[in-house]
Amino acid sequence: MYSLRDEIERDMMGTLEKVAEIGYATIEAAGYFNAKPECLRDRAESLGISIPSTLVALNFKELNKLQSDFARQVKMADELGVSYIVVPWIPLQESPSMEDIEFLSGVLKRCGEQALKAGMKLALHNHEYEWKLVDGRPAYDRIMEAVCEESELLAPALDVGYLMLAGGDLPDFLERYRGRVPIAHIRDFKNGRMDTELGEGVLHCEEYIKELERSAVDYLFVEQENFEGSSLQSAKANYQFLQKLGLA
Repeated sequence: MYSLRDEIERDMMGTLEKVAEIGYATIEAAGYFNAKPECLRDRAESLGISIPSTLVALNFKELNKLQSDFARQVKMADELGVSYIVVPWIPLQESPSMEDIEFLSGVLKRCGEQALKAGMKLALHNHEYEWKLVDGRPAYDRIMEAVCEESELLAPALDVGYLMLAGGDLPDFLERYRGRVPIAHIRDFKNGRMDTELGEGVLHCEEYIKELERSAVDYLFVEQENFEGSSLQSAKANYQFLQKLGLA
């Protein structure tokens, strides 16, 4: 639903109905916008839509409130009935250090423990900057390793487009995290970082989506942030692309 944030800000329930009309049967929530989580869950169920995950931004601007704010988000995610809480963004310095990794890993570990106690799992979305090297290894790998040192408190919510934009290797990533990637965010780019509909840009979407399928990633969610028409028109075009691949 993040791709439709302009629509859900105006009318959450109406947008949910339009998503169902397009044909989507599984979505990732991205905020409630005055809708109660349980009402959103019930309406989605009535439309034949499942919501296995939701995006929850951590309050890094007010660190003294981060854990209490997250506790409230965990309660709402539980009411929504999701299995995964996806952190969409983390602050990294231009040249990240091991101190940055230790700080972020500590925050994510505590949040992962909170999510686990409520019967859910924390997952981390990536942009391209998480692939900056810290002592010779990508920051993303460093964070995953530190958080999951003792138990699997954090799962990858892999944004394939940003991985490729950073020069990463998808088959290598999926092999290294085999069986640990429940969610992938799929997108296409044109003109550098400009989003476009799946199959309309420079990424080989059909090829990489098949790679995700072979690796048994549970959920594929389309993410698009730039539109030539409306976000709903793009959502329909993306659904039709997935239909052609037999995935919708």
